[in-house]
Amino acid sequence: MRVSDAEREGVISQLCDQYARGRLSHDTLDERVGFALRVQHRRDLADVLADLPSRRRLGGAVAACWQHGRAAVSGVLPRLRPSAVMPVLVFPSGQQRRFTIGRDDRCDMVLGDPTVSRWHAGLRRDGTGWLLDDLGSTNGTRLNGWRVRAWVPVRDGDLVSFGAVTFVIGPAAGRRGTLRTL
Repeated sequence: MRVSDAEREGVISQLCDQYARGRLSHDTLDERVGFALRVQHRRDLADVLADLPSRRRLGGAVAACWQHGRAAVSGVLPRLRPSAVMPVLVFPSGQQRRFTIGRDDRCDMVLGDPTVSRWHAGLRRDGTGWLLDDLGSTNGTRLNGWRVRAWVPVRDGDLVSFGAVTFVIGPAAGRRGTLRTL
């Protein structure tokens, strides 16, 4: 059977729990979250957690944090750091206030990956910075591993995924990886 978004989010939540408990390194967390976002079948998704203790054995404090949502753990978990080969997404420097990201040639940023929808995500400038939203894509948009369901602020150092394609947001200079600009 195909994996649902709820099942993916549950597995990613469990991975974050394990990371918070010190049972996963950052690199392992990064690899497993990427794998969880790419798999298509439930049997493959189960492999992501197969060697880890179950959530029921976690301490009450960590489990309680996840029950209260992302805001409760934002100060507890360190920000995810990109690997050295992560492509960089640079904020647009022009005057345009809205940008589209997807496979369609009419998008401002075209990504040819089959997991990216034709009109996948939007980026818009507001008075304080940039906001990101999913445009009803099939495989979702994620910010630092969290599914984007409304306009959310993004900043340098954030990891953003469009389907299975992941970027780190940052300045053009001083970063390794393939540079992508809008």
